Amino acid sequence: MNEPTAPGRVGDVRRRNLSLVLDSIAKTVDAKPSRAQLAAGTGLTKAAVSSLVADLVESGLVSEVGLYRDGERGRPGQGLELNSRRGVVGMEINVDYLAVGLVDLAGNLRFHSAVESRNRGMPPAKVMEQLAGLAAEAKAAAVAEGIAILGGGLAVPGLVDEKSNVVLSAPNLHWESEQLNPTSLLEGAPLGVKLSNEANSAALGELWYGGGKPDFLYVSGEVGVGGGVIIGSELYIGPGGSAGELGHIVVHPEGPECSCGGFGCLETFAGQEAIFEAAGIAGGTLGERTGMLLAALRTQEPKATQAVSDAGRYLGVALASAARLMDIEAVVLGGHFAVLGGWLKPSLLASLERYAPGLLAPENLTISRLEHSGTLLGAAGQVIRSVIESPFEFLLASKLA
Repeated sequence: MNEPTAPGRVGDVRRRNLSLVLDSIAKTVDAKPSRAQLAAGTGLTKAAVSSLVADLVESGLVSEVGLYRDGERGRPGQGLELNSRRGVVGMEINVDYLAVGLVDLAGNLRFHSAVESRNRGMPPAKVMEQLAGLAAEAKAAAVAEGIAILGGGLAVPGLVDEKSNVVLSAPNLHWESEQLNPTSLLEGAPLGVKLSNEANSAALGELWYGGGKPDFLYVSGEVGVGGGVIIGSELYIGPGGSAGELGHIVVHPEGPECSCGGFGCLETFAGQEAIFEAAGIAGGTLGERTGMLLAALRTQEPKATQAVSDAGRYLGVALASAARLMDIEAVVLGGHFAVLGGWLKPSLLASLERYAPGLLAPENLTISRLEHSGTLLGAAGQVIRSVIESPFEFLLASKLA
C-alpha cells in the first residue's frame, strides 16, 4: 500500500485546524475572541490562525466585529463570531402540529412559526406539502433579515434512517417505512436537510442551547412520550437507533393497549391525549384543550388534578427504571411535561423516592427553558454542528458551487 503524499497529510492537518478554530469561536460567543486569543487558546501560531480565519471569513461562516485590545501594548484586534447572516431552518412534524424555526449559526432563534395540524394517518406527501408552506415563511423571513440559508433539519416523532430519509416507524402518525424527500423543503440549500428523531433533537437542543448537563435524560411529552439520552455530551441512540424510548416502558402490566402494540406503556398514562381523556377534556383544538386543562388545574378541579398526578406517578416509575439502567443522575422535562411541571413534579418526585430512593436528587429534575423550541433548535443545531466539526468540506463545497 502506498504511503499518503505530503499534500494529503497537510490537508488533513488543515481540516483539523479549521475545525479547532471554528469550534473555539463557537464556544466563546460572548467573548468574541481575536486572532491572537485564538492562537493562545488553540496552541497554533498567529500566522496559521490568520490564514484559517481568512478562509472562514471568506466562506461566510465567521464575521469580524469591533476592535478588542489583547493587552496593554500592541494594536487592538478584531473580534470574531459565527456569522449571524448565515442560518439553518429547523422543522418539526408532530402528531397534531407542524413547526419551523430559523436559527442563525450562533443558535439564536430568529423566526418561529407553528400551526395545528391533524397529521395522524395523513399521507406523508400531504404533510410535507403543508410543511413546505411553513418552510416558505422561514425562507421569506431569512430574505427579510439578509440571512443565507445553509441547510435544514427535519424532526419527526419516530424511528428514522437518516441516511436514506426513511421514517421506519412512527406509530402515533401511523407511518411505517415511509420515504420522505426533506431536501425538497429547502431547494438550493447547500447542506440539504437532515432527518432526525424528535426527542433526540430536543435532547441535543437542550445540551447545546438549554444549559444541559453532560449526562442527562431528556423526556419529551407530546401525544407520545419520547426520550433522548445524553452521555458525555454526546447523544446515545443505541445500535438500532431506538435508545431512549421512555414512552414504551411498561409501567402497568394490566394497562391499556398502546400505539406500539404493547400494553401498559407509560404513553398510555402520561401522553397528552391520555391526560386530556383522564381529565375529562374533549373537543377543541390542542391549544384550547391545553388551556382548559391549565384552567382546571388552577382551580384544583379534582379530575384534572388526579389525571396530572397519575401521569407524574407513572412517569416516576419509568424514570426509576431508566435511571437505574442507564446510571443517569439528571432528568430534563420538555413538551407538555414542562407546561405541567408545577402540578406534575410533586407526584413525580414522590414516585421516584418510593421506587428509586436517593437515586435522583430533586434539584437534578429540571424543566426545560426552551419550551417548544427545543426540537427546532436541536434539528437545526445538528446541521450547524456538522459545519463546525467539518468546515473544510463546507469550504470545498462553497468553492465548487
